[in-house]
Amino acid sequence: MSMRLQKYLAEAGFGSRRGCEEIIRTGRVTVEGQIANLGSSVDPGAGTVLVDGRPVTLQAKEYWLLNKPLGVLSAVLDPRGRRTVVDCVPSAGRVFPVGRLDLNSTGVLLLTNDGELAARLLHPRHHVEKEYLVTVRGDVAVKALEQLRRGVELEEGRTSPAQVRVAGGGSGDGQALTRLLITIHEGRKRQVRRMLEIVGYRVLALHRTKFAGLSDRGLAPGQARPLTQAEIDGLISLAERR
Repeated sequence: MSMRLQKYLAEAGFGSRRGCEEIIRTGRVTVEGQIANLGSSVDPGAGTVLVDGRPVTLQAKEYWLLNKPLGVLSAVLDPRGRRTVVDCVPSAGRVFPVGRLDLNSTGVLLLTNDGELAARLLHPRHHVEKEYLVTVRGDVAVKALEQLRRGVELEEGRTSPAQVRVAGGGSGDGQALTRLLITIHEGRKRQVRRMLEIVGYRVLALHRTKFAGLSDRGLAPGQARPLTQAEIDGLISLAERR
């Protein structure tokens, strides 16, 4: 049975369907010796597919949860040779991160070679929750908390309402610090940092404590573990919701 080429590449662990579409657009993929296009299909049992001249084969599905450490890139490869999240996972095959955490953020990150599941979890309609523990400088005003809970205006549009609560306080360098627990279901670039900047606070530390119900509990920074079957089933069920 033939399937669309971008789906085949996603199932082979090359990323989400959108990411695989970009690989095809750049001319890196050939099918039966011909440069492929987005309309191409392939028979997984018979077609010869190459990416960058290397054969593509389907792999057994893998699902890993990583507690991303500071200073590690949410990428598969880095042209500058920096360490990536893939380097942190003892995978038998090719996996990629589902979404991203920026270089200066830490916390839970799902890695898999299941492109279909990744695409569904990242789609806004599924409202996948992400919880962050954020440290900011200063005491956070009630008005700022209310703004975050209503949604704030970013360049690309207004954010959905966030769940926000004060998780504690402290001090650093002689100044007050506030820790916030923030839950969102969108996935805009650097969204939590930008939301807090809009309401007047600079993020000093950002740690994702939960993603799609998976938490960092029991995972040290830099540590990864395979998901249990129950956790995998839970993600699939979440991704199938409309």
